[in-house]
Amino acid sequence: MKTSTPATLVAVSLLIIAGLLVAGCTTTAEAPGETTLTVFTAASLTGAFTDIGKAYEAENADVKVDLVFDGSQALRTQVEQGASPDIFVSASAKHMQALQDAGFMDNDTVTPFLGNSMALIVPADNPAGITGLADLNKSGTKIVIGTKDVPFGDYTRKVLDRMAADPAYGEAYREAVMGNVISEETAVSSVVPKLTLGEADAAFVYKSDVSKDDLDNVARIEIPTEYNVMATYPLGILTESSHKTEAESFIAFVRSPDGSAILTEYGFDPIPA
Repeated sequence: MKTSTPATLVAVSLLIIAGLLVAGCTTTAEAPGETTLTVFTAASLTGAFTDIGKAYEAENADVKVDLVFDGSQALRTQVEQGASPDIFVSASAKHMQALQDAGFMDNDTVTPFLGNSMALIVPADNPAGITGLADLNKSGTKIVIGTKDVPFGDYTRKVLDRMAADPAYGEAYREAVMGNVISEETAVSSVVPKLTLGEADAAFVYKSDVSKDDLDNVARIEIPTEYNVMATYPLGILTESSHKTEAESFIAFVRSPDGSAILTEYGFDPIPA
């Protein structure tokens, strides 16, 4: 009986391993794949885009929509530091423009698709007795706003700037309101809980942030048009996205009648394609 040499055994082993690797690769290639579409989305769109993602997946069984929600500035920073989503949905043209200028975005795909405006909210029981903007400068009033770098915080300051320019309110009003700010948040999603838990008397948010479910716990007070700010939301595809066809399809769905209906239900104002 002929005995195999160590060299022969090694050669045979290598052939077996190579065969298994080839078989494995063939199996993977033949298996129908599921595309994961990563969408970095402004936190103020959490409810609406969660529903849109589910609706899109229901019509596209081979695509999984991975939604990542945070403040627009935080998402922008993640992209600048190496994160690689397929789509960026911003609550501020400023943060989108920064990514465009740095070459992260496929500029031909970037477009405004949504409008939103600011509102004042108070707890349903309204312990501070706030009935309008004129009550916000009262001593002891506890107010929550966004940081200056997050879009809803930037827009809040613009509202106060417009009021400060009106002699009916003036600079002293703005200073008193800012003096009553007890917390500056980096995402809208953390604001409503502070009111419902009794930690604050009022907050500036997007009007869309008050959902039907929230109306049991908070009340929304409209901000007059002459002081309000209309936020424009852009979205677009990242230059390095490897799923541009699917990304284009998802954006088309967002802007379709079905997607627009969901956005409208959440209090947004879709911009026609």
